[in-house]
Amino acid sequence: MARRSRSVMSEDLKYELARELGVADTVAKEGWGSVSSRNCGNLVRLAIQKAEKAMAEEYARTNGGPLR
Repeated sequence: MARRSRSVMSEDLKYELARELGVADTVAKEGWGSVSSRNCGNLVRLAIQKAEKAMAEEYARTNGGPLR
């Protein structure tokens, strides 16, 4: 069965995260395949943290306060 390439993150977000972690030059020069697995894990971790923060902020905005 063939894999479908379905990206959950936008390319802009991926590059933003890569810049934050200092691997954007590697990505630009050599592509995503040259990023170490450790750094890929760090990219995912950072994306999750950002998503959780955005969700908490949205919850606070719509429900009048922080999560408890």
